[in-house]
Amino acid sequence: MSGAVDSPRLYAVVGATGTGKSGLSLDLAEALGARGRAAEIVNADAMQLYRGMDIGTAKLPVSDWRGIPHHLLDVLEITDDAAVAWYQAAARKAVTEIHSRGADAILVGGSGLYVSSVLFDFRFPPRDESLRAELEAELERDGPGMLYERLRAADPRTALRVDPRNGRRIVRALEVLAQGEQTHGAALPEEPVPWQRTVIVGLTSPREELVARLDARVERMWADGLLDEVRDLQARGLERGGTARRAIGYAQALAQLNGTQSQSEAIAETQALTRRYARRQVSWFKRYPGVVWSHAGDEHVIDRILVS
Repeated sequence: MSGAVDSPRLYAVVGATGTGKSGLSLDLAEALGARGRAAEIVNADAMQLYRGMDIGTAKLPVSDWRGIPHHLLDVLEITDDAAVAWYQAAARKAVTEIHSRGADAILVGGSGLYVSSVLFDFRFPPRDESLRAELEAELERDGPGMLYERLRAADPRTALRVDPRNGRRIVRALEVLAQGEQTHGAALPEEPVPWQRTVIVGLTSPREELVARLDARVERMWADGLLDEVRDLQARGLERGGTARRAIGYAQALAQLNGTQSQSEAIAETQALTRRYARRQVSWFKRYPGVVWSHAGDEHVIDRILVS
């Protein structure tokens, strides 16, 4: 099927952090425009939802958007908790409105659960605010280990699919189970059902190159003023936010500002966590069906996307 079709289409650009997703999404939008098809971009990076979290999330400034409309950037305060169920509704609304204008939508980001909530048939059970508060208090007091053991005892299958260090995902899984609901355990369903037909583009990079690029990017974050950004966010309540304050890089910058880590320790820990996160992203997106895979910098990737 030709990439130029009458009805608006949904594209998704996914992959590990540092593989060039933002640049490719802009290139794709421009290529569609050259074919007479307007395109707009929808953010699927959980931390780029937050106002003021720019340097540590590699958020593109408006001046680099090339005139292409972007959605779901800077829509949350840092004291807000990002919720996947909220994001799913907001992102699908954005895509539907883009299509209603006759334009194609390009979903771009590396937050696997957020991307999956849009592309696939995820249904979210109701939340129990008091139960979640109790579980989060336990998480703060005891760490994720005991909660993970409780999840493993209650639902071993889900526990196998949740990172034992990811306290927020463990809390959510336990909250869902306590309400008598089945849970996907914050993981991609084994047989995902598409929300609508989507061309999914996956970017990869040789591991050695990606590691070097990510390590250099972390060092550049500090050089570009991450500490000043975090100081400003502190004044706006960063440490009260349940999600934003735990973001990779921001948690370490906070530790440095609070005197519990040196700068070299904060940078080294951020690099290690970023590499680990990238590995998890690769594993997550490899399970997507029908992905058009490409190495970062492949000059023919746009052509392959447009004939998919």
